[in-house]
Amino acid sequence: MYTTVVFSVRIKTNFTVKLEKILTEILPPKSMSKLWARFAGLFSSNNFVGIDKVGNRYFKNIGELDGVMKEKRWVTFKGEEDPTSIPVEWICWLNGQRKNAPTPEEMAELEARREFVKLNIARLKKEEEERMAKDGKRKATNIGKADGPDLKSFVQQFPDASKGDTKAEASDTQHEKRSSEPTGSGESFRPGTWQPPT
Repeated sequence: MYTTVVFSVRIKTNFTVKLEKILTEILPPKSMSKLWARFAGLFSSNNFVGIDKVGNRYFKNIGELDGVMKEKRWVTFKGEEDPTSIPVEWICWLNGQRKNAPTPEEMAELEARREFVKLNIARLKKEEEERMAKDGKRKATNIGKADGPDLKSFVQQFPDASKGDTKAEASDTQHEKRSSEPTGSGESFRPGTWQPPT
């Protein structure tokens, strides 16, 4: 059984009666309710903007606040309120970083890009595991502690890395020579230390 919808608040005219009859014969009840919701939305101050793939619905409302027209944006969650279920493009729209809401085409493109990145990550992890297996090294699977980086190549860049004692002696002599005034010129120039004004 189809439901009828009256599109006019005034007395029914011949046109509205015909329109009701056509719509009830052509459209199933769900389509009628969607059509009615859209029609009723024209007269409400809450404007439906879009929906994401999870089913969260996004709205905006333009109202006056202290004599200034402000736009309020919000989301109605489909199920449980989970802010992490909101896609980035919708977060940007809600925060006002985007002027226009994302289009379905744009959302599909961004979702395809996210899937592409996930596939690349999986491929790179697999290549890294294969490389580690070829090198004969096994990854340590200690829970709670991560291995630090190998600093041997970094330390080898410094010429005095093997002479630890001479470095300590050199820093002591430099500390004694430093004063608040710069000394020398050219190759023998030594900058002075900065002293705060008193």
